[in-house]
Order: sequence, then C-alpha cells, then structure tokens
Amino acid sequence: MENQGQGLHARVLDTLGPAITAGEYAAGTVLRTDELAERFDVSRTVIREAVRVLESMRLVTSRRRVGVTVLPAEEWNVYDPQVIRWRLTGADRPRQLRSLTVLRSAVEPVAAGLAARLATPAQCAELTEHALGMVATSRGQQLARYLVHDIAFHRTILRASGNEMFARLGDVVAEVLTGRTEHDVMFTDPDPAAVTLHVRVAEAVRVRDSVRAEALVREITVGAMAELDVLAP
Repeated sequence: MENQGQGLHARVLDTLGPAITAGEYAAGTVLRTDELAERFDVSRTVIREAVRVLESMRLVTSRRRVGVTVLPAEEWNVYDPQVIRWRLTGADRPRQLRSLTVLRSAVEPVAAGLAARLATPAQCAELTEHALGMVATSRGQQLARYLVHDIAFHRTILRASGNEMFARLGDVVAEVLTGRTEHDVMFTDPDPAAVTLHVRVAEAVRVRDSVRAEALVREITVGAMAELDVLAP
C-alpha cells in the first residue's frame, strides 16, 4: 500500500512539477487541493504530500483557506536537481543549459585549481580512473557509459577542492551533464579534444599544478558553451 502511495505521489509530482517550471501555471495561480485530488484521482493526503515536496523546492506556497499558490521563478530553488531536471524537459531547455554552463564556468576552474593543491592521493587516482574511462567510452556511441565517468570526474574535482559549497554543486553538474546527453545536446561521440583535456586535468591535479588545472578546466567549460551554441542555440 505504501509503494502504491509513493507511486501516486510521484505521478502527481511528475505532472505538476514540469507544468509549473514550464510556465503552464503563471505565478500567482491558485490550485485547490480538492480539485487536484479529483483531477489526479487520488486522495487529498497524496496531494498534500506532493505539495509539501513542491513547497520544499519553493515552486509553490500553501495556506489554509487560500490553497496552493504558484510562486514566481525568482523564488524557485533553482539548485534543486529535480527542478533542474524538470526545467530541462521544457521549451526553455537551451536557456537553462546555458545558465548552468555559465555557473560551471565560474565554479569548476577555481575548484580544479584548489583540487591541485588539496586532492588526496585517492582523489587523484579517482580522477585518473574516470578520465581514462572517458577515453575508453568516447567512441562507438557509448554516451550512457561515457556519462557515468564524466559525472564522476566532475564530482571528484568539486569534492577535491576541499570547499563544501563547491562539493554540493556536484548534483547540479550531474544534472546538466545528464540533460545534455538525454536531450541530445551532445555530438554522437564526445569531442576528442575535450576528452583529452580531462586526461590533462587529472595529470595537472596529480602533479599539483594548480594554474594549469584551472586553465584546462576553463578550456573544458568554454568548449561546452561552444557546443551549446551549435546544438542548442
């Protein structure tokens, strides 16, 4: 019964979340719990649970005798991975990808410079492992396998920076990398030059060359933006 409830709750979220982030409900729109329960053919308890999740993302606010009010985009928790995922499914995908890539461009090069100074031997080994994994899966249309190593590589860079704020952006970077792949904002095979850059970053971190590590990751993010100019103008 519990699993069934979770499934119903997920179904409501998977409909309302993308609808709100796509602008189908304008800011200030009031949604009634009873009407939502009838529309989705679920109990009010299921609706309340779904609304609580949406409230935690700052997509809506709920007040007794008023209802569920859709909040303006400026209020949304735009760093929430689920919000990012929903926004990437909508028509605003190119702008969202660009916004996320600009964020990466501002953060990841600095994180790489810090990682070159602070990474543990284990983290250096992880970077090398995933960079080589990217090389091994960069041909033959293996984008799903490539993505696993790409995400792990960038998570490690952020974590190895020693900055807990950067480390928490790992989920955000994972979502933008996943979104590029799932929504075909990638070439059939990754750019060989970009793959090579990841290998060079791993080496720069290993030898503690912070200036080089930062410059190389900046080059990666510039390349990612250039890809968007071509594939998601």
